[in-house]
Amino acid sequence: MDFDKNLKILFVDDSATIRDMVESSLLQLGYLDIESANDGEEALALAQEEEYDFIITDINMPNMDGLELIRRLRDKLYYASIPIMVLTTEYSDSMKKKGREVGATSWIVKPFDTALLDRAIKETINKVINE
Repeated sequence: MDFDKNLKILFVDDSATIRDMVESSLLQLGYLDIESANDGEEALALAQEEEYDFIITDINMPNMDGLELIRRLRDKLYYASIPIMVLTTEYSDSMKKKGREVGATSWIVKPFDTALLDRAIKETINKVINE
């Protein structure tokens, strides 16, 4: 399947290094409309001003963690079915279950590479399309 690279993507992570790495990977993959936030509070504020097509979030962040961000986004009509992918160091089944319970569409574990990110985005979009 050929994916639309015009997705408006919001990436949320408290690490500037990770934000730079993910943005670089996304640009390399051809995604050009990327915004980033350093925690859930900032991301939620951005999501109230703009409509994003795809969200990637970390879990462990100050102020508002990724699980709360997902929960709050899912309460908004526009974000009820938008793909939300978790990119985190958390890998336990219990944490993944919590992610699914609040509405995470997919989950990948750091460290990542560009090929894994590409595959994960495509699989996440396919999952939403086929639901």
